[in-house]
Amino acid sequence: MNRQVILITGAAGFIGSNLVLELLRSDDPVHIIGIDNMNDYYDVSIKEYRLEKIKSMSESKPDSTWTFIKGSISDRDQINAIFDEYKPSIVVNLAAQAGVRYSITNPDAYIESNMIGFYNILEACRHSYDNGQPGVEHLVYASSSSVYGSNKKVPYSTEDKVDNPVSLYAATKKSNELMAHAYSKLYNIPSTGLRFFTVYGPAGRPDMAYFGFTNKLREGKTIEIFNYGNCKRDFTYVDDIVEGVKRVMAAPPEKRKGEDGLPVPPYAVYNIGNSNPENLLEFVDILQQELIRAGVLPEDYDFEAHKKLVPMQPGDVPVTYADTSALERDFGFKPSTPLREGLRKFAEWYREFYMNK
Repeated sequence: MNRQVILITGAAGFIGSNLVLELLRSDDPVHIIGIDNMNDYYDVSIKEYRLEKIKSMSESKPDSTWTFIKGSISDRDQINAIFDEYKPSIVVNLAAQAGVRYSITNPDAYIESNMIGFYNILEACRHSYDNGQPGVEHLVYASSSSVYGSNKKVPYSTEDKVDNPVSLYAATKKSNELMAHAYSKLYNIPSTGLRFFTVYGPAGRPDMAYFGFTNKLREGKTIEIFNYGNCKRDFTYVDDIVEGVKRVMAAPPEKRKGEDGLPVPPYAVYNIGNSNPENLLEFVDILQQELIRAGVLPEDYDFEAHKKLVPMQPGDVPVTYADTSALERDFGFKPSTPLREGLRKFAEWYREFYMNK
């Protein structure tokens, strides 16, 4: 990716900001364009904190460039203008309205960002080849483990049939994969979808369970553990996600012709997960231990008095479990950060961000 122009949407988001930081850290000079609408779905100060980290990193890397644009991928004119001006060779689409439960109460946000926004990105990639231009060499985009719905077979493989989403969020992510396949077939655009499994870590999303639990425990409120604690999640540390994305970015699916002489769609989908699902009760126990260790909670905190086991919520699934064999085979990489190590880093960041100010 040496000296490539890279467009990253959702650049102030959890995964997007960490990806920008990692690319700036590398020895290869890169030219990164970031776009984010900075919406208030969750605390905007966390997004601003991430952008400050990027700004600081970029200032120490004079051979690389960082340009941030506040805007929405659902604004087609703005996306076209970015492609016309900067002519990115790699596009990483991480902008999306996330969250299963929010898709039940505010579905419009998912259609606007995840469907219309992604369509705008695909169209811009398509027209990047106009008039003999070299065009986009690789489109990488975020999918989700939610596409597996309530599949009974575990671990989840990208070979599994995923035609029965149980939330609008999952349906939009599966739609992204279908749209990308169509554009890869029609216009020979190399594209790779990445199904992320429950990403966590410092400066993460406050709507995620580990973050929300921490806020409530610190405020002395009761946390609700769904499905009576019988859920299992494949928690994946953000640095592992970023490493996987970075490796995939540099290796687009090959353009080739099939036996009929027609192009075979340069299209791929991979899981990125820890391949080690953790029981939610055990996860919460480790979390509270690390919060006590970091000084976020007092040592005598009565954890049992602040938890409640409740039924499953609409749209949730009982287990997520990634089969990452294809990622290991093609990229020699497997996420491996232990849960306790990742939660320790989160707890230390939380203390620094919220309590040491």
